[in-house]
Amino acid sequence: MADHEEDLRTALRMSMQNSPPEPKRSKPRDGPAGAPTGLPEESSEVKTRRLQRELMATAAEKRMLDAKKASPSPSSVSGSAGSSGSGLAAKVVRKDKELSLEEVNLGKGLSEEDAKQLFSMVFGAEVTKGILAQWSNQGIRFSPDPETSMGLVQHEGGPCGVLAAIQAFVLKYLLFCPAELGKVVPNMHHDMGSRTLSNSPCVASNNFASLTEDAKARALIRSMGEILFLCGSNKRAVIATLSVIGDDTERSKDSLDDEVITKSLEGLSIESAADLHKVLRVNTYTTRESAFKRLQAVIPVFQSRMGALLFLISALLSRGLDLVQADRDDPSLPLVTAPFGHASQEIVNLLLCGQAVPNVFDGKMDLGGGMSLKGVSRTVEVGFLTLLESLNFCKVGQYLKCPKWPIWVVGSESHYTVLFSLDTTVQDENELEGRESQIRKAFDAQDQSGGGGFISVEGFHQVLKETNVELPTEKVDLLCSTGFIVWSEFWQVILDLDKSLGGLKDSTGLMGKKVFDLYHFNGIAKSDLNGSQISSGGETPVQRPRLTKLRVSVPPRWTPEEYMTDVAVSSGSGGNESGGKVTEIAKPEPSQHAPLVDCIRTRWPRAVCNWIGYPPSIV
Repeated sequence: MADHEEDLRTALRMSMQNSPPEPKRSKPRDGPAGAPTGLPEESSEVKTRRLQRELMATAAEKRMLDAKKASPSPSSVSGSAGSSGSGLAAKVVRKDKELSLEEVNLGKGLSEEDAKQLFSMVFGAEVTKGILAQWSNQGIRFSPDPETSMGLVQHEGGPCGVLAAIQAFVLKYLLFCPAELGKVVPNMHHDMGSRTLSNSPCVASNNFASLTEDAKARALIRSMGEILFLCGSNKRAVIATLSVIGDDTERSKDSLDDEVITKSLEGLSIESAADLHKVLRVNTYTTRESAFKRLQAVIPVFQSRMGALLFLISALLSRGLDLVQADRDDPSLPLVTAPFGHASQEIVNLLLCGQAVPNVFDGKMDLGGGMSLKGVSRTVEVGFLTLLESLNFCKVGQYLKCPKWPIWVVGSESHYTVLFSLDTTVQDENELEGRESQIRKAFDAQDQSGGGGFISVEGFHQVLKETNVELPTEKVDLLCSTGFIVWSEFWQVILDLDKSLGGLKDSTGLMGKKVFDLYHFNGIAKSDLNGSQISSGGETPVQRPRLTKLRVSVPPRWTPEEYMTDVAVSSGSGGNESGGKVTEIAKPEPSQHAPLVDCIRTRWPRAVCNWIGYPPSIV
């Protein structure tokens, strides 16, 4: 123990740190407490500790030089250390160890047990080589096309859930938080964006071609860091890289280029837990500054063909493998779904809300008998919409449907894309939407059907009481005649009920009107169909992502037929009727339809959408 105490005294003398450090992780001792430390079976630990002391000394020298500029008081540091006794000394050496290891970018491998658990969780026991190839050949790279330069490009199916989630956060920074990109330590607290958007409207630019490479790179790094800390409960971020290129990350930025990475990855394949155990290296960071510096240093690794898989692994390890399994309703199923290798909803939810829950409704759903289903538990920065809701397979809750920023990952049966607006006021509720949200929330609280959209008679009477809706007796009897109440039928009754009785019947017919623009980005590289057919060498059409602008009109009345006969269109591209700036009476363009429109209508019921060119694709 004398040797260990000397370590503490040496580190204490070197340390210039005041912040409370993290617990030290040390190799467990096999011998009883108080046994001598110099036994032969512990020689490997002694060597490790000696190496750590050398690293600590190097790091401490660097910090002491930096500390002279900040002029801290060594006496105050030593004084506070002395008052805390050996307990604080132990904390200091743990902090020194953590910082020194981070500064030299040392990573550690996963144990065989953790590698087996990780591989089994992600891919399962019967994964095909084709699925593994999909996830081992997708980097996190921006599109080279100017009009879609803000978007991440996908070349194969499978990892789209990971790319779409990162894309949503990238858009958040590029569109609404550009000032954050210039900061050394960005303000990435979880409450960022919690302001009331209607009080501080923000309209971003759609000139995506003007984005600089530096701005996009910073947005990508900030987005990846925010997601990892979100997964780590804002306490830590784990960054996974590969041992075959680990040494190269210590070189200058110029030397760590595509050629170096590509050459390092030649012949590398991840086909088993043993492969993960052999090549995976991880670092844990508890400060955003250190994590962002690390991400900046290794961003070429995430741009490589292993990037999407490495980021998924980083997110899972940031959350903790055991916590990920605890989040899920059925931990026996792989996170990458068969037979096509798509990212599960659990993966998407992990990246959007920090928990690998399998459902998209708010909170938990009690099934009785001590059983429950897990949904999203908090407000999110960017949201989620799905085609499956329009098909009545699920119900997306308000947390995902109404995020802090007007950006949504869009899910279909086989693919994930991104929908966004440049104007934060599209999130504002008008009178009709506010009333609908109130009634829908009360209805969903009584819905025990797993999102099926119907409740019991007892629950129905509770909804009427909570929302102050006064229905005529004959309407109540009609709705309750089957023993359960369906949302669509109930809502139609509310629309036909006068406002004085708690309904939404409005003589002006303008209570629900909105007109605004949305943009849809599909990052998968497909043949360019939006305009002229561009060919390479006169044979194969160019493969490129697609960006589609949609004009969305929410009818002021319940039926689209009424809307088509008489509508006032505001002069601006976005906003609500509450703005009062009506300049003309006009008939909108005929409604166009695509599966994306069904997704949009889950967020804005009755929405009518129009676009130029080919329909937006969500597959």
